[in-house]
Amino acid sequence: MSNILTNLVEKQALKYGDRAAYSFKSSFHGAWRDTSWTEFREGVNASACALEMLGVSPFECVGVFSANRPEILMTDFASFYNRAVPVSIYSTSSEEQARYIVEDAGIKILFVGDPSQYAIAREIKKSCSCLKQIVVYDAAAVLSDDTETLTFDAFLKLGAAATEASKAEVDKRRSEARPADTATLLYTSGTTGEPKGAILLHSCFDAAMEIHLERLTMLSDNDTSICFLPLSHIFEKAWTYFCLLMGMKVYVNLDPHDIQNSIREVKPTCMCSVPRFWEKVYAAVQAKIKRMNPVQKLLVKRALTVGRRYHIEYRRLGRKIPFWLGKEYAFFEKNVFMPMKKVIGIEHGNIFPTAGAPLSNNIVEFLQSCGINIVIGYGLSETTASVCCYPEIGYEIGTIGTLLPRIQVKIGPQNEILVKAPTVMAGYFNKPEETAAAFTEDGWFRTGDAGKIDDSGALILTERIKDLFKTSNGKYIAPQAIESRLGEDKYIEQVAVIGDQRKYVTAIIIPAFEALKEYARQKHIQYKTVVELVNNAEIRKMIQERIDKLQKGFANYEKVKKFVLLPKEFTMESGELTNTLKIRRPVINTRYAREIEAMYAN
Repeated sequence: MSNILTNLVEKQALKYGDRAAYSFKSSFHGAWRDTSWTEFREGVNASACALEMLGVSPFECVGVFSANRPEILMTDFASFYNRAVPVSIYSTSSEEQARYIVEDAGIKILFVGDPSQYAIAREIKKSCSCLKQIVVYDAAAVLSDDTETLTFDAFLKLGAAATEASKAEVDKRRSEARPADTATLLYTSGTTGEPKGAILLHSCFDAAMEIHLERLTMLSDNDTSICFLPLSHIFEKAWTYFCLLMGMKVYVNLDPHDIQNSIREVKPTCMCSVPRFWEKVYAAVQAKIKRMNPVQKLLVKRALTVGRRYHIEYRRLGRKIPFWLGKEYAFFEKNVFMPMKKVIGIEHGNIFPTAGAPLSNNIVEFLQSCGINIVIGYGLSETTASVCCYPEIGYEIGTIGTLLPRIQVKIGPQNEILVKAPTVMAGYFNKPEETAAAFTEDGWFRTGDAGKIDDSGALILTERIKDLFKTSNGKYIAPQAIESRLGEDKYIEQVAVIGDQRKYVTAIIIPAFEALKEYARQKHIQYKTVVELVNNAEIRKMIQERIDKLQKGFANYEKVKKFVLLPKEFTMESGELTNTLKIRRPVINTRYAREIEAMYAN
């Protein structure tokens, strides 16, 4: 029985030949450059032989420490050819974090992207006995005094000149690959404790690919996707593999800061993303509506009413659309929704899978009403991404969708979501105690998330159990729900809700600085520094008013009573965010203890 990923490139090259497998924006030419399936196969074959020649054996780990680049895909598939295990390290990882993974996984060869990852790799190699070889994707990064590091071009040349014996060995390994082989170790970035390497078998990916083929029937090889989230994140990794399996052209976005330009240039039909991307889109559209004249505002209001009826009351439920509603919607699609989608670059949009954190119901309903097909889903590294997602017909806003085929869920103690599926990991690498703790005695995986199943069979996520806290009055608070509501506001970039064992709920807020500066300019508010700006009484009054409006519908004990505005954002580099952009609450509580205590002083 063969593995889907081990044979994917070869099969697709035979099927598609000169058609583009992926594209990336060349820094040299400044234009998007296609790589055909035939070229991709040649690159993977050369890489696979080079790995074998550099001494990589079956079941050994190969490290990939880089921001998104097409060479990562070559490295991954070349590893699969050798029955080796590609291990992704987030490009923003510190030396300490990267070293931990290299040592824990026993990585012999480490592929790195740019000068910062290269510098860290050189430091690790000095003291880490397992690491024998560094290969650098960006040739310009290699220093002249380094004679041991290989550039990726030199690595490819080594493989292209491989002996017949080396080629035969790679072919033998490929033919012997089995579903029970480990496909990858995915290190969770954990909001607490050291990272854990989830062991995902090829059988996990085989099942995930087949399950998604069954569920996502609206996709075809005419679709295109843009690879925006890090390929070290299970969501993007599994999604990109799925796109390649579908024969969809993948645009690899190299610079996350350039994503908005990239989307406008390539106009993808699909893109997986985290809620923050759509929160920013929503805030930008709302700001534009606010600047419109009264007639335009009325037109948009009517368009949204019609769009809501068309998409949510009829299409969502698979109901036949009334003739006049169809006509009216076509008018608004042409004159209101399509121009808006063109500004974003999603005028050809098909589906936009979104997961990783809650996205507020208001935003989901707004985007769906505009004809932007947000597919909310839920999954974890340990479940090879998706557990559930919106079905094409009958999705319920406020849920995280219905279970994918062959995935079982039950609700355990503390309302914990428990999963049993062929996509669930084999365990945590080198961590038998953590593995035992992650499963119930009868083999259900503990997600650490609380939820419930509604009457339609859809899953509702209520909170992250570890994040849940209780005020000193005994009231339970789910901070993520409050944080996602406040995150709708165009002046709010990041929020950390506080209140464990406290009398009331407070929040540390990072403003959206550019929007705040624009507000200050319009209101003639004088300031010399960002610190002065966030401490300005008028600014604080404006933010307070907006928080009060956003919190309507929350119970009184859930509402943020006080807040502090910080002059700089939470970052991964400072340890305040995980690599998947989740707040590290213990770090926030320690680092901003003084500001937190001040909110409870009186």
